Amino acid sequence: MSLNQVDAPEELTRRARFFVSAHALRFTSCDVDQSRKRWLGLGIPATEIDRVTAYARRWGGLALPPAPRYDGGPRILNPDIPERTPAEGWLFEAGEPRTAVAYSFMIGPQGEFGLYGYRWAPLHSSVEGWVESLALAYHASTHAKSITKVTGQDVDALPLAGYETVPEVAGLADNWWRGSDSLVAVYRGEAECMSAPHCRVAYVYSGLEGAIMYA
Repeated sequence: MSLNQVDAPEELTRRARFFVSAHALRFTSCDVDQSRKRWLGLGIPATEIDRVTAYARRWGGLALPPAPRYDGGPRILNPDIPERTPAEGWLFEAGEPRTAVAYSFMIGPQGEFGLYGYRWAPLHSSVEGWVESLALAYHASTHAKSITKVTGQDVDALPLAGYETVPEVAGLADNWWRGSDSLVAVYRGEAECMSAPHCRVAYVYSGLEGAIMYA
């Protein structure tokens, strides 16, 4: 695959645009138009193929740094053939995983970014939210004085009174909270996808007094 310069979408925050421009790579993406006729012949609706096309044009070929969870997330954002699920409707692959995991990274019917394994678990309500979460994790891990990992049922006991959610991550199963000098990231995706409550994980990034304004 050939390598191209990365232009970060304007809809992202300044933090996320810097993260993408500084740390991501862009490779040539798949050409959905070459598959359109074959996919139509398989009974895939044209509207679903249009969704894949739009995703490929906006995000296709983007290689981001690894995520803190989900074995790093997709290796490269690159779509594949849509598939119809019994409960959720049409999903399509967001990109191949970096390692062997028990689920796929998928784009949902409303553009959600999530996991599909035992069941569908949308992590963020948009791909932008996933990218924002990666940028925020990079920011927090770079500037925090300490990082505390919380697992299982202790995640639900985190004292988040006084914190506010970070809206740009568009959180669903996963979300971020901002305090006066700390950030908290909660990852429930694997727990919901695999019906495994013990897989709940949170990270508390403390000591962000000087950097929290940029988060």
